Amino acid sequence: MNTAEFSSLPLSPALLENIKSIGYSHLTPIQAETLPHILAGRDVIAQAKTGSGKTAAFGIGLISRLDFSRFNIQALVICPTRELADQVTKEIRRLLRHTQNCKVLSLCGGVPLGPQLASLEHGVHIVVGTPGRLQEHLRKRSLRLDKLRVLVLDEADRMLDMGFEEVIKDVISYAPKQRQTLLFSATYSDPIREISKAFQIEPISVSIDSSHHDSVIEQRFYSVDKAKRVSALGYLLVYYRPESTVVFCNTKKDCQDVAGALENCGFSVQALHGDLEQKHRDQVLVRFANKSCSVLVATDVAARGLDIKELQAVINYELPWDAEIYVHRIGRTGRAGSKGLALSLATQQELDRVKAIEAYQASPVRWDDVAPFVMRYEPRFEPPMVTLWIDGGRKNKVRPGDILGALTGDAGLAGSEVGKIDIFDAHAYVAIKRDSVDEALSRLKNGKIKGRSFSVRKSQWG
Repeated sequence: MNTAEFSSLPLSPALLENIKSIGYSHLTPIQAETLPHILAGRDVIAQAKTGSGKTAAFGIGLISRLDFSRFNIQALVICPTRELADQVTKEIRRLLRHTQNCKVLSLCGGVPLGPQLASLEHGVHIVVGTPGRLQEHLRKRSLRLDKLRVLVLDEADRMLDMGFEEVIKDVISYAPKQRQTLLFSATYSDPIREISKAFQIEPISVSIDSSHHDSVIEQRFYSVDKAKRVSALGYLLVYYRPESTVVFCNTKKDCQDVAGALENCGFSVQALHGDLEQKHRDQVLVRFANKSCSVLVATDVAARGLDIKELQAVINYELPWDAEIYVHRIGRTGRAGSKGLALSLATQQELDRVKAIEAYQASPVRWDDVAPFVMRYEPRFEPPMVTLWIDGGRKNKVRPGDILGALTGDAGLAGSEVGKIDIFDAHAYVAIKRDSVDEALSRLKNGKIKGRSFSVRKSQWG
C-alpha cells in the first residue's frame, strides 16, 4: 500500500498548505506514479479509473508550472462533458483556494458566450473546457494559447467515443509545440495510442491496476432470458433496495424503454442519454445527486463525468462489449471508504463478454439466482428528498448561504432538513427532506431571498 505523502514532493509551501487544508495527506497510486514525472516537466500518458485521484494529480502538476505574475493562459484542460469540466474546475479552485491572483475559467457549451468573452478579456491562468466551445473561442480569437505551458486531455477515450477527435486536433493546433502534454484515459485503445503519438514527446506511461477487489465492490452476475431482463432488474432493485443506483444500457432506445418501464411500476427514475437538452440534463443530474431521484438509467457516453460520491449500486442492464468499460462502470460505486454493489444481467448471447471480464480481472465472476418477479405498479423507493426550483441564480447574485438562511432563519427549518443546493446562472435548486417540503415551499414563497421575492415550485421532474 502506498503511504507517500505530498510533503515528499518538490511543491511550494503555499501549495502544500492548500493541499493539507483540503484534507489530502497521502498520495493515491495514480498521484504517486504520475506527479514526480509531471513536476519534472515530462509528458505523461496515464490509465486510471474514475475516482483514482487523477484530477488532483494533473491539477497539482499544472499549478506548479504557473507563473502567477503573468496574466495569460498557461494551462488548458480539455474534458468530454460540461459536468466533468465543472468538476475539474472546482477541484483546481480548491487546490488554489488560499492562493491570490490566480484565475481559473470554465469554457463549456450550453451557456452564453458573452460572460465567457468578458472573463477572457480580464486575463486567465487556467482554462478548463469542452472541445466544441474551445474551438469556437479559438476561431473567434477570443482564446489565445500562444503562452500555453501545460495541456491536459482528461478522459481522452470518451472524447474519442463522442466523435471529438478532429475538434481536439484543431484545438491543439493553436497551442505551441514546446509544451507539456498530459493524457488521462480509462482505457488504452489503439486510437488513444495514436493520439499520444501525435501530440506527446517520449511520454512516461503509467497504468494503475484497473480491477476492483470484492472487499470494496461486491460483484454479482445473473443469468437471464432476454424477455425477462426488465423484471430481473425490478427484482434486484426491490431485493437490494439501494438508495441510489445507476442502471447502464448500451443504447439510447433501451435507456428510454427501461426508464419508462421502471416509472410505470412506481420507481423514482430518470433517463440520461445524448438526446437530452442541456437544461433537462442539468435537472436530471441535480435530482439524482441530491437524492430526490433514486434510479438513473444511463448510456456510457451520457454518464461520463457523472460523479456521485455516495452511489450505492451500479446495475448493468446489458453488459458492455469491452471489459474495460465494465470495470469503469462499476468503479463509480464503492468510493470514499464505502462498500459498493455491482450487479450484472447476462443473457446466453453475452457469455463471451462475461468471459472477457473474467480474463480482464483475472478471476471468475460470481453467479447468483434471480427470483421470478412480476412488474406491476406500486409506489416504491420514494426518495428521501424533494427538489425545489427557485427562479434566481448567479446573475441575481444568489448564493447557497442566502437560500439556506431563508429556509432556516427566524425559527425556520432545521439545517439538517436542507440538502444539496445547486446554483445555476438564472435559477437554483435546493433539496429538502420529504416531510419538510411543504413548509420549505411556504417559507420560500412567502419570504425573501437576499431581500427579494423569487418564484419557487417543486421541480418539474419530481
